[in-house]
Amino acid sequence: MPHRTLLPFLVVAALHAADPAPKPATPTPIPGTPPTLANVAYGTHAKQVLDFYKAESSTPTPVVFYIHGGGWTGGSKDRVGVTSYLKAGISVVSVEYRFIQEAQALGIKPPVDAPLKDAARALQFVRSKAKEWNIDPKRIGATGGSAGACSSLWLAFHDDLADPKSSDPIARESTRLLCAAVSGAQTSLDPKQLREWTPNSRYGGHAFGFMADPKSRDTQFEVFFKNREQVLPWIKEYSPYELVSPGDAPVYLNYKAAPGIGQEQKDPTHSSNYGVKLQEHCKAIGVPCELVYPGAPDVQHASIDAYLIEKLTAK
Repeated sequence: MPHRTLLPFLVVAALHAADPAPKPATPTPIPGTPPTLANVAYGTHAKQVLDFYKAESSTPTPVVFYIHGGGWTGGSKDRVGVTSYLKAGISVVSVEYRFIQEAQALGIKPPVDAPLKDAARALQFVRSKAKEWNIDPKRIGATGGSAGACSSLWLAFHDDLADPKSSDPIARESTRLLCAAVSGAQTSLDPKQLREWTPNSRYGGHAFGFMADPKSRDTQFEVFFKNREQVLPWIKEYSPYELVSPGDAPVYLNYKAAPGIGQEQKDPTHSSNYGVKLQEHCKAIGVPCELVYPGAPDVQHASIDAYLIEKLTAK
């Protein structure tokens, strides 16, 4: 896939709209296996930390790389399930990252660069720990829901961000994945595509600065749509759909409801319309993409866990 250059466009957030999006719920920690290593710093910001759950093994283990959801404006790395992976001899990493509002406060443009590049840096950091943590750097699969799913797909399809000439050894590590398996993924951040696929789409503008605060996250889609040309270079760089190319990692997409292309959806932000369109695109390019929703054809894996365990432990 050819290198893409990001143009430094300035996005001006619109005024608050009438119907604010609901505030993300405060996550409740799920009782379970405590991490082997907690809040390991992979960067200098307080949010750039991860938890590592080590699978006991005499040989290097695969890794499930979990990126939590929450619209890039909320959520927590604490809400990760690890039991099935540890039992299968797969270690788990759960990543925290900077949110859109924190990126805006830091002047990062577009704001989505912060959570996505944090995920990439965390992945490089994990690979740099391969020997110390007894993990196999070639067998890493990403997972997550909603925004964490979008981040996972961005990693799966993006060109390798490794810089082999860097003086920083972590930056020399690869950001490529063996596979990705996600739920409720936003596969595109292009408002034109989204409106064609799902007319009542409302998600995505905050990624490019169309958000005054998290409460108004989904209220500025119309402004986003009208200013699409201004931010199109960013869309080309940060929308997973735009990045698919031959040789990319296989992906698995799971959704809760059947699709209806061109029809309004009960939950447009997590509609399987996203999955249908990405699967069509992947098939045309030659990238394996398994799509699961109620009544879906050709389902080979009943769950994300089943897919990741099979892919990561295959000999």
